[in-house]
Amino acid sequence: MDLNLKQFLNNSKTAIDQQLPLYINELKAPSSLKEAMLYSISAGGKRVRPVLVLATLRAFNHDEKIGIDIACAIEMLHTYSLIHDDLPAMDNDDLRRGKPTNHKVFGEAMAILAGDALLTYSFQLISDMNCHNVTDQMKVKLIKELAKAAGPEGMVGGQVADLEGEGKSLSLQELEYIHHHKTGDLLTFAVLSGAILAGASDGEIEQLRMFAKELGLVFQIKDDILDVEGDAKTIGKPIGSDSDKNKSTYPSLLSMDGAKNKLFEHTNRAKEYLYNINLENSLLMSITDYIVERDH
Repeated sequence: MDLNLKQFLNNSKTAIDQQLPLYINELKAPSSLKEAMLYSISAGGKRVRPVLVLATLRAFNHDEKIGIDIACAIEMLHTYSLIHDDLPAMDNDDLRRGKPTNHKVFGEAMAILAGDALLTYSFQLISDMNCHNVTDQMKVKLIKELAKAAGPEGMVGGQVADLEGEGKSLSLQELEYIHHHKTGDLLTFAVLSGAILAGASDGEIEQLRMFAKELGLVFQIKDDILDVEGDAKTIGKPIGSDSDKNKSTYPSLLSMDGAKNKLFEHTNRAKEYLYNINLENSLLMSITDYIVERDH
C-alpha cells in the first residue's frame, strides 16, 4: 500500500474511532442501550465509508475536520444495518468482525433497539453539525440524500431484494440491483456528502455519483470473491456464507474468472469518472485500488 494512503487511512480511522464513542457516551439514554450501541460501533472495521467522506473533502482542498460529524453519522447508520442483517430473521449470523454478533451478546430485542438508536441518531448528528462552513441548506440536502440512500429506494430496498433472491438463480441485472442499493447507495452518499460540504457544482456531484456507484460494485464484487477465496480469520467471519445461504454472487453467476474480469471492468469505469472532474484525484484513485486489493 502507498505510504501516503496508509497514513491517511490510519489517521482517518483513528479520528473516527476516537469520535464515535464520544457521541454515544454523551447521550442521556439507558446505560444498557448505550452499551449495546458501543459494542457494535467499537467492533472495528475498515471504516471505508467515513474515510471516503474525508478523502473527497481533501480532493477539493477542504478541511477534513468539517466532515467528521457526517462521517460518523454514516458509520452509525452502516453499523445499524449490520446489527439488523445479523439477526436470526435476516442472515442469522453468529460472528461479525471476529466477535459474537450483537444479538448473541445482548439478545434480539436489545440488538433491534440498538440498531434503531444508531439509525435515528445519525440524522440528529447531521442536524446538529456546528461549523460556519456548513449551511442549513447543506444540512437539509445531506439529510435528504442520506434518507434516500438508506431507505426504501436505497439500502432497505436492496436488502429486501437480497432476501427475496435467496435460493433463486438471479440474473446479472438483478444481482447488480441488489448490490447497487444494499451496498452501493450508502457508499455513494459518503462520497456525495464530502462533495456537498466542499461546495461542489451539480456537474461535479453527478460525476462523483457515477464514480461512487461503480466503486460500490467494485466493493461488493470483491466481497463476493473474498467469500470464496478469503481467509476466515482475516475477514472475521466464516467464508462460504453466501453459498450456504443459496445467494447468487458474481463468482456463482460468472465463474471466478468472470467475477475478476467484472471487478477490473468496474474499477476502470470508476477511475474514468474521476478523470472527468477537476480535482486532486490521487487519493480517491488510491482508495479505489485499496478496495480492489484488500484481503478483508
